[in-house]
Amino acid sequence: MVKMRTIIKAMFASFFVSFLLFSPVFSSSNDGLVRIGLKKRTFDADNRLAARFGSQEGEKLRASLRKYQFRDESGDTDIVALKNYLDAQYYGEIGIGTPPQKFTVVFDTGSSNLWVPSTKCHLSVACYFHPKYKSSQSSTYKKNGKSAEIHYGTGAIAGYFSEDNVKVGDIVVKQQEISVGKAVPVWYNMLKQGLIKEPVFSFWLNRDTQDEEGGEIVFGGSDPEHYKGEHTYVPITHIGYWQFDMGDVLIDGKTTGFCAGSCAAIADSGTSLLAGPTSIITEINQAIGAAGIVSQECKAVVSQYGEMMLNLLLTEAQPKKICSQVGLCTFDGSRGVSAGIKSVVDENNGDKLSGGLNDAMCSACEMAVVWMQNQLKQNQTQDRVLSYINELCDRLPSPNGQSAVDCGSLSTMPQVSFTIGGKQFDLAPEEYVLKVGEGSQAQCISGFTAMDIPPPRGPLWILGDVFMGKYHTIFDFGKKRVGFAEAV
Repeated sequence: MVKMRTIIKAMFASFFVSFLLFSPVFSSSNDGLVRIGLKKRTFDADNRLAARFGSQEGEKLRASLRKYQFRDESGDTDIVALKNYLDAQYYGEIGIGTPPQKFTVVFDTGSSNLWVPSTKCHLSVACYFHPKYKSSQSSTYKKNGKSAEIHYGTGAIAGYFSEDNVKVGDIVVKQQEISVGKAVPVWYNMLKQGLIKEPVFSFWLNRDTQDEEGGEIVFGGSDPEHYKGEHTYVPITHIGYWQFDMGDVLIDGKTTGFCAGSCAAIADSGTSLLAGPTSIITEINQAIGAAGIVSQECKAVVSQYGEMMLNLLLTEAQPKKICSQVGLCTFDGSRGVSAGIKSVVDENNGDKLSGGLNDAMCSACEMAVVWMQNQLKQNQTQDRVLSYINELCDRLPSPNGQSAVDCGSLSTMPQVSFTIGGKQFDLAPEEYVLKVGEGSQAQCISGFTAMDIPPPRGPLWILGDVFMGKYHTIFDFGKKRVGFAEAV
């Protein structure tokens, strides 16, 4: 599915806004392909400041972003200009109502929701920095009124349904709502109404920071000029997300062993970075020299239980049960869950035990087990293993999941690779590091961010724009598969 959502979600803050869900209006081009152009906006000092301060300042910048439109040389393909915020988010313009009211939205494969702020949104700061939908000014508006709310990993919205026409390029889909509330997604209605050539859409994301053109989305097929070679396809394993099985993760050509038995992954155009389980993301960030924050709980686990955990691994104990055996977790049959065990951290806090700390100790233990397994496979000594685990504790990501790297060290950073469909997909340092600014003022952020999604949906890798920027991605709805090829 493709989700179109306003840029509000990019604020990375929790807030509630009124929102509307619509009946998109589209029409097909002569060749059955609908092209959505992407636009790029370069970094500057104000952008960095806004990114640091977050919601309010960031929203002021987003509201001021300019747009442009372009067409292909043949003139028979309709294009809507999309923009790239901070080289990390791709978005563009749609029109809602008759006559069309313009809104900036993100085309996101991570879910199926289409929403924008309404004139009835008064309590959210974000609504003051975005255009608001005015139903009274649309001749095609139909009242619905059913309430709905959506919770994201970085915020939430609440509001109600309405019906209206939504224009993307010159394509028109009628009677459209979103998936929340059991409404049919935009993509399904595009297919049902026969508005595109094939049940396929594709993304080309331009990561060239000097190029104003941000890329292109093509509905109904793909453009051979966007990629080279053949696509590697993998079948969809979970309906509802574009989820597939991913193989081993390698750092500088060496296996981490983390996904040797396969991991679940999704390709998500609405996620800026590349997200994965904290344990392996920490190893990657350690290898590239990314600095997070020191985790007291992590180091406490290594100090108090490290040798015991190593001994259990050496005696071939089941890795999933080790944290319950040392008393930090309770094994629920598939994984460890918090057992409420005291630690030196509790003693320093007046012996007051909190649920959050229990969870942190259990999680730290499970991560340490993964790290120890990887080191033992490399025949490292006990002292070296424990020393390495402590180093990884220092590299745990910041609370917001991001880690900084030294811009001057890109040439010495390792290649990071992901195995999909039996093929290795490589990311070079300049492809997985986001650089902000130039010269002595430059700041760099690791493109790898930690996100722990619990079973049964997780653990899950999210291959966001960092990955999709390097690899052109085809979403083949008809054959229920996803394909990747090196982007041009």
